[in-house]
Amino acid sequence: MRKSLAQQRFGRAAADYATSEAHAKGASLARLVELTEPKPHWRVLDVATGAGHTALAFAPYVAKVTATDITEEMLAETRKLAADRGLLNVKTLTANAEDLPFPDASFDLVVCRLAAHHFADVKGFAAEAYRVLMPGGTIGIVDNVASDAAIVPGRTADELRHCAARFNAFKKLSDPSHVRCLGLLEWKTLLGHAGFTVTHEECLDKEIEFGTWVRRMRSDEATTVRLKEMLRDEPLRSFLNPRDTASGPDFTLKEGIILGRKPH
Repeated sequence: MRKSLAQQRFGRAAADYATSEAHAKGASLARLVELTEPKPHWRVLDVATGAGHTALAFAPYVAKVTATDITEEMLAETRKLAADRGLLNVKTLTANAEDLPFPDASFDLVVCRLAAHHFADVKGFAAEAYRVLMPGGTIGIVDNVASDAAIVPGRTADELRHCAARFNAFKKLSDPSHVRCLGLLEWKTLLGHAGFTVTHEECLDKEIEFGTWVRRMRSDEATTVRLKEMLRDEPLRSFLNPRDTASGPDFTLKEGIILGRKPH
């Protein structure tokens, strides 16, 4: 049911994501490429590629990139952008993140950027990523992260849980296909349980322009009003730091970057 909703929503918005500055650029994308140090012989899998921005960022540095998504309209945008840039080493394929249609040990690198909060089974995705990676291969995750002790120090466990729940309610109101943003510590634990050795984690601020964001999310007037109210109330006021502008309260998301390695 969630996948069907995601396909409907992102199918309609595919062209918007192809031109979205927040997805096409952003510090986390360049940082992911920098941290993973791609090699010319690598085969890379980009899971839930969306309009393909992450896949296309890696393509100039590696032998081949396979970009998967559940939404064909998104994959069509990926193919268009790859053709526009003359990138001939990008292949697209419809696939579920939790059931990847590839043999064991097929890839040197698996990446997933700004998508895992839509997955119904994040543990299943991590297990599949581990399976399709070659021994010594790397997984690189970028996603919005909820509050936890790693990024919001000095709060009690109850305060952090309340803030995380409120943040996920805020995200789900803006996008009903949203499932859950994990915290940075939860990501580390999850990857560890999947068998990975976590090699790096960090958190970056991402500035969100409210007006552009609600248009991309296709939020109606009532939803937009409620989102503004939630931003201005605690605990999101402290966590997302809204700033009043003509289009609404711009705010700051936290993007976690987590790398793990499959043991040899």
